[in-house]
Amino acid sequence: MKDLRPETADNTTPYLRGAVYGVAAVSIWAGWMAITRLGVTTNLDSWDIAALRFGVAGLLLSPVIMRHGFALDQLGLARLLLLISGAGAPYAIIAASGLEFAPAADAGALVPGVMPLFVALLSSFFLSEKFSPNRKLGLLMILTGVIAIAGSSLMSAELNRSFGHAIFLCASFLWAVFTIILKWAKLSPLHATALVSVGSMIGYLPVYFAIAGTKLLDAPLSDLIIQSIYQGVFTTVVSLFLFGKAVSILGASSGAAFGALVPAMAALLAIPILGEFSKPVDWLGIITISIGVFLASGGPLPQITNLKKSKS
Repeated sequence: MKDLRPETADNTTPYLRGAVYGVAAVSIWAGWMAITRLGVTTNLDSWDIAALRFGVAGLLLSPVIMRHGFALDQLGLARLLLLISGAGAPYAIIAASGLEFAPAADAGALVPGVMPLFVALLSSFFLSEKFSPNRKLGLLMILTGVIAIAGSSLMSAELNRSFGHAIFLCASFLWAVFTIILKWAKLSPLHATALVSVGSMIGYLPVYFAIAGTKLLDAPLSDLIIQSIYQGVFTTVVSLFLFGKAVSILGASSGAAFGALVPAMAALLAIPILGEFSKPVDWLGIITISIGVFLASGGPLPQITNLKKSKS
């Protein structure tokens, strides 16, 4: 009889390695919600967060731009500006502003969680993209989860939180615009990240320092160090490398499916970092959105036909 153990091990080991990279990447993304809310509810504001994020990331990724340029021949000026706005300083300022009003768990559900829904709408309108039944079901589940979370705050008359939800949806739409342009232009993830980071550094930092002056120096040094490292290094550079490794091992669909973990992980990380506990109805919305993101991103489902063959 043929020994299947080596083949099983060969199949399992790469998946586990890819899964480790994927979980590490989404942990950083989920942690961004809690770390940013910690910053904007203590000694910094959303404008400071954006300055630290793209000041550090822009410097680190400047060599990429020096080597590959600003891709104006591929994008044109208008699309380049939309790319930078979609994931750069405008996005960071808007997302961080929402965290001044609503919990980190809500940001995890409504920013990366709703982004696939906006991407689908934009893809359908501008790229005439068609969707499989599984993706349609996933998008419907995302919408259902959004209604659960947003409806909970509205029914409880938590107006500040509802305002934060509206801001999160604006940030999610911007990130969807970035995603559509990235998909259309076929830029490498590293080059796109460099464009966003260096473009934001050049366009935003002079304006920030002209208005804020030396305001950042008033914040505690520990806050500046934590936010600079997390925002500029981990969120912008390290997570990109980890996610790229996951995709290279698992494939695009399976790698992207790990994004479904962000809403739940953001809610879990908010507990020890911020002391924020989500309500049961919010957890219902978070889980529904997570499943929806998994389906909408083309996450792998069990192959029933293969299972039947193996039994026979």
